Amino acid sequence: MPSKKTIDLQEFSEADLLNELKETEAQFQKMRFDHAIKGLDNPIAIRDVRRDIARIQTEIRRRALSALSETEILQRSRIRARRKK
Repeated sequence: MPSKKTIDLQEFSEADLLNELKETEAQFQKMRFDHAIKGLDNPIAIRDVRRDIARIQTEIRRRALSALSETEILQRSRIRARRKK
């Protein structure tokens, strides 16, 4: 079952997703820096932000794959089949 954050991301536009990704990555870098310098009250928040980044990237990739044409999907399938050998 998808989380509430995942469902919310599906409603975003492409530009909103890219903007959200940029902001979340900046927040992640700031949190990592702060944690290294003085420590955070809740270091689990770093994990949560990292997972949010993964959710956003997954939604971007899902949309990119759904926009592929039939020939591009066929080519991708051939490449993946060759990798498995």
